[in-house]
Amino acid sequence: MEDRVITEDDIKQRIDGEMSEAIGWADEISQQRAEAMSYYYGEPMGNEVDGRSQFVDSTVQDSIEWIKPALMRVFASGDELVQFQPSGPEDVAAAQQATDYVNFVLQRQNDGWQILYNWFTDALLQKNGIVKVWWEESEKYQRETYKGLSDVEFDSIFMDENVEVVEHEEISDAMGMPMHNVVIRRYMNDGKVSIVNVPPEEFVINREAKSIQEARFVCHRVRKTLSELREMYPDMDESNIGDGDYTANWDIEHAARFINDNTGDPYYIRNNAANEDALKEYWLYESFLRTDFDGDGITELRKVCTVGNEILSNEEVDNIPFISITPIKVPHKFFGLSIADLTIPLQQIKSVVTRNLLDNMYNQNYGRFAVLEGQANLDDLLSARPGGIVRVKSPNAVMPLATPTLEPYTFQMLEYIDGIRESRAGVSRNSQGLNDKALTSHTTAAAVNAVMTAAQSRVELIARQFAETGVKELMLRIYELLCKYMDKKRVVRLRNEWIEIDPTSWNDSMDATVSVALGQGNKDQQVAQLMQLVQMAGSQAGNPMVSAENNYNLMAALIKSMGYQNVDDYITPPDRQQPPGPDPMMEAQLQSMQIDDQVKQGELEVKRMKVQNEMKETQLDAKFKMVEMEMEADRNAPVKIG
Repeated sequence: MEDRVITEDDIKQRIDGEMSEAIGWADEISQQRAEAMSYYYGEPMGNEVDGRSQFVDSTVQDSIEWIKPALMRVFASGDELVQFQPSGPEDVAAAQQATDYVNFVLQRQNDGWQILYNWFTDALLQKNGIVKVWWEESEKYQRETYKGLSDVEFDSIFMDENVEVVEHEEISDAMGMPMHNVVIRRYMNDGKVSIVNVPPEEFVINREAKSIQEARFVCHRVRKTLSELREMYPDMDESNIGDGDYTANWDIEHAARFINDNTGDPYYIRNNAANEDALKEYWLYESFLRTDFDGDGITELRKVCTVGNEILSNEEVDNIPFISITPIKVPHKFFGLSIADLTIPLQQIKSVVTRNLLDNMYNQNYGRFAVLEGQANLDDLLSARPGGIVRVKSPNAVMPLATPTLEPYTFQMLEYIDGIRESRAGVSRNSQGLNDKALTSHTTAAAVNAVMTAAQSRVELIARQFAETGVKELMLRIYELLCKYMDKKRVVRLRNEWIEIDPTSWNDSMDATVSVALGQGNKDQQVAQLMQLVQMAGSQAGNPMVSAENNYNLMAALIKSMGYQNVDDYITPPDRQQPPGPDPMMEAQLQSMQIDDQVKQGELEVKRMKVQNEMKETQLDAKFKMVEMEMEADRNAPVKIG
């Protein structure tokens, strides 16, 4: 059976059909996220009664805001979110370079702190946090002015195809030789990895999807002005994009996000620029769908951008540029559970209980009265003020109605709900500050640490979930984009050194390991444990099991645990250490020994010369003696020479 050829009209109809069946926009998920946003803001619950307490508890907001500091401390307190592992011994240097530069791209080239903060907040509050990561090409130009150029210099400028002449004037010098004054515009094409947070209401996925990369259909539905569309797609046919829907199609989730800014009306949309055509807004659908557009019988992933009935682009791509995290993953399902989903019922109960408590207090202070009709002045009764007088015409005309006091178990109910919140969200009162029972005489430090460690386990699980399913994938995607698109070497400052970065030399098969601080105990415990390890390593000097690199890693971990991130400001890695210089004391000792040797050598030389002189004197005496003996033999008389 021959497959039917897919046309662009088929693609457009396919997108419309997928959008009508997809999840994440104008459906039950949107309603749940809008409700979570309303509870986070502490908006009225809708069951308020005039004249009664309208208190709204803040359990949802408190739980989320207490989890975020722990997550940001885990992920944003160090320089390395991930470490890339070498595939072989030849990849060690490239793996270290990739680790440094990929973390640099997130934290320096992009606003890493804000991206992580928004990402985690969306996930904790609205089920899933979404980021978009892609390679963005940018075109810049630089204006340059040259004067007095020779013909050779003038021609050499135009060897660069990215140069455009803006102004040119040909003149002659004093010798009559042609010279050139020229103004040029030099175009520079550059690119970088861009990372942005995607509002949850802008992200749509097919209902039965289990993950983004396996999804049949994913769409980023974003509003763009006509001016932005003209810049992005110069060949766009504006007759097919329809009218700018700048006052319509805002869903309930977007309205809930801005409810505090819209003068009390969640559907109020400001429209000051509606009369200017260039500022009219349109919905741009950036859809990623699997389809057999090329007719080979195998579906491929395509990116199709549409506005109204106009298809602006249609191209095959390698992957879908979105990454999702969720605090509580539901197996075999894309959308998980948020902390708001777990704590909204508790906020409802605490709001109702607290309202009843406040109403009872009001009745105790300003109680109800039984009044004989016509026997008391009602204005005096309604004006409740200290020392106020109520005029009556007969005794017992006004009688107070008894207000029953609340039983102690009412307050125990609030404690019980807080306990449920702690078990669900992992945010304990110990982690929020000192508990009145935390330091009682019968409570040991070990018991307090055990309680806090148990309370932190839920938050640590969320952190590990974010690390393995989101942060790791984000960093691997950055690595992949650099290897694929960064074709120019760059020099950046990493670890206090200027390093030339060349992703073309990196191995495509490197894996990443998440480096998040999820150890047991608090910071003080970690510092104490590292101090013990440092002392143990110091006592093992000369042990082949403890190398200089091991000592450096221990000291670096200790410095980071103390809150100092610039480790290289305090200690130097073994591979960058200079050979140890000469010890002044040793040099002095050596010099002293050399002087002593020279003195001894001199004394030996003196003794040697003395011995030689004595030997010469002995030889002369022997010669004189021989001469004397010969002369005495000739003369037969004694002879004395010398």
